[in-house]
Amino acid sequence: MERVSDDAMRSKTGHSWGEWFELLDADEAVSMDHKEIVAHIGRNHPGVPEWWRQTVTTGYEEARGLREKHQKPDGFEISRSKTIGVTVNRLFEAWSDLDMREQWLPDHEVVVRRATRDKSMRLTWSDGYTHVDANFYPRGDERAQVAIQHRKLADTDAAEDAKMFWSCRLAELKKHLEG
Repeated sequence: MERVSDDAMRSKTGHSWGEWFELLDADEAVSMDHKEIVAHIGRNHPGVPEWWRQTVTTGYEEARGLREKHQKPDGFEISRSKTIGVTVNRLFEAWSDLDMREQWLPDHEVVVRRATRDKSMRLTWSDGYTHVDANFYPRGDERAQVAIQHRKLADTDAAEDAKMFWSCRLAELKKHLEG
């Protein structure tokens, strides 16, 4: 994760990163799993909001080698986004229409698990295991953004491969839609 600044951390939680690491080390948090650390922070620092407890925990896990970059409890996750010069409706259609999707995302059969028109799609990837979430945002009259998250990736190599893959595919989608 991209670590928030010490000033922001102190402002929102009452402690800097270094102070959190010392506190958690003293409480032997290195032997706890993610949920246990979050709960521990909640019990011992009840004024820290949930999002910040998660942030502290993830930062601690990364700093102590308990978690790798992009790692989540169910695997690794990456994100990519692209703003394209079309309406959000047209962008959503490029994902939802099988023929259109084949133009920019060939050779990948996906299962659409859920879709909300012009808002989001939840896909099971062609490997049958990993998931892709696509969210669509209007960015003016003739511009829209797609933000994707590819989840449940096996390891850091798979995460790096997925980042490169989606960067290329979203560039191809932009090229296809903008002409």
